[in-house]
Amino acid sequence: MNDLRANGTPARVFDRGPARTPVSRLGVAVVHDLVTAIITGEIAEGAMLPIETELSAHFGVSRTVIRESIKRIEEKGLVAVVQGSGTTVRTRESWNVLDPVVLQVMLENDASLGVLDDLAIVRGSLEGAMAAATAARRTDDELAELRGAFERMEHTIDREDEYNDADMLFHLAVMHQSHIPLAESITRTLYSRARESARFTTNPSKDVFQQTLEEHRRVLEAIEAGDAAAAESAMRAHILDAWQRRRQPTTRQP
Repeated sequence: MNDLRANGTPARVFDRGPARTPVSRLGVAVVHDLVTAIITGEIAEGAMLPIETELSAHFGVSRTVIRESIKRIEEKGLVAVVQGSGTTVRTRESWNVLDPVVLQVMLENDASLGVLDDLAIVRGSLEGAMAAATAARRTDDELAELRGAFERMEHTIDREDEYNDADMLFHLAVMHQSHIPLAESITRTLYSRARESARFTTNPSKDVFQQTLEEHRRVLEAIEAGDAAAAESAMRAHILDAWQRRRQPTTRQP
């Protein structure tokens, strides 16, 4: 959008070529495009969204679709709607960054990989705490499940897609066995969105797979031993180290 002002003046509509042709579930595309415009700063914090008629004309949808889309964006914490005054973009600290669409758009526009850097730190802390809890309370059946997930990693180390799936199952098992539902829910959201990013899932070598396998082995052995501190340390180190091995150089970090 051009002329994006934070002085109470409505921003002009997108200059992105012809309006979209209406298609099924176009409301999803409207939400995605507006969320993208806000997160990238194309619509500045404090600026007002274009009025409904302008958005309707641009996207080629009814004002009802626009109204519902803005309501969904408001639920994500990105805008504030005041009847009679318009819709204003809220400041970044109000955004629900765990919302799947918000997080997806942040990752899509993460040129410096700063979002993925932060995600690794959060995941390391949460999964480390969950690994500690699992070590402290695991049952024989749960240990058998974890061993099975690890053995699946061993058996698929030469098959990248299957190995990555086995890796994920190991992490999900540790999360679930921690019996900390809130931490599990947050981490599942972070993990699933990260796996959708090509910059998170760069193709590693077999040597890297072997390294990650040994890191998972250390986590498993600590949990088997009931050593909560060692399990936490091993899981946190694995997540941070694995990300640094995959991370490509950017302007944020050479």
